[in-house]
Amino acid sequence: MVGVSIGQLSWTIDLNPGIYTTSANGKASGALSVLVNGEGRVATRGIIEADRLRPTFFSSNVTEDGEVAGLQMTFENGNVKALRLDTPPKKDDRIPITEAHRRDVIDPLTAMLVVASPGEKSVLVPADCDRVLPIFDGQRRYDLALSFKRLDRMKIDIGYAGPVLVCAVMLKPIAGYRADSMLVKYVGGQRDMEIWFAPIVGSNMIAPARLVMPTLIGTLEIAADRFEATAIKSMVPAVTPGAPLPPPTASAAPN
Repeated sequence: MVGVSIGQLSWTIDLNPGIYTTSANGKASGALSVLVNGEGRVATRGIIEADRLRPTFFSSNVTEDGEVAGLQMTFENGNVKALRLDTPPKKDDRIPITEAHRRDVIDPLTAMLVVASPGEKSVLVPADCDRVLPIFDGQRRYDLALSFKRLDRMKIDIGYAGPVLVCAVMLKPIAGYRADSMLVKYVGGQRDMEIWFAPIVGSNMIAPARLVMPTLIGTLEIAADRFEATAIKSMVPAVTPGAPLPPPTASAAPN
């Protein structure tokens, strides 16, 4: 952030025929660790369908200054079936979450894995940006509206160098946040946010390799310095259009 390292994130994705699991671990470091002593882990598992991913379970555990806050959430047909919060309830000044906010949603990790448009020869096409991601993380409900910005190229230190799909992103807060939050109002009105997607080799999916977001004090950038895919050879079937995905594992360790 403004040229200063504030943390590290490791994200792992496992793709198997009809099933996916993904998890991310992060920790504050550098200048930020002086102010915040925190780390966290989120994880998801779900089902791979022809043109989308459907989560079945999501969990989040965040440790800050020795206190652990967690939640577990199960999904059924795109709706939240059960939610357990291991954290104190949010203050009453937040816009309340209703049952309607728990329907037709996905978790934050699933939202960031994009399945390429059916019938396309490339996984990096402008149409893959044209979507609205309805996200519920257990405490907040918001949309991320993506739109095509450009095709670009990116060289990552380890694992990938080549074309990327750059999508503009707009945050649309819905519930679970404070209505008078200056930060939410600022970020929610931004039109300069970008997500750079790179292909996961051996699959028809793309994943974030770079995020750029203006903030009140400067530009925040999360960029992968490692983006690798590994196929488990004994499990990889012959790939034909419409066939189940082989199971590569892609990992990124942004700074």
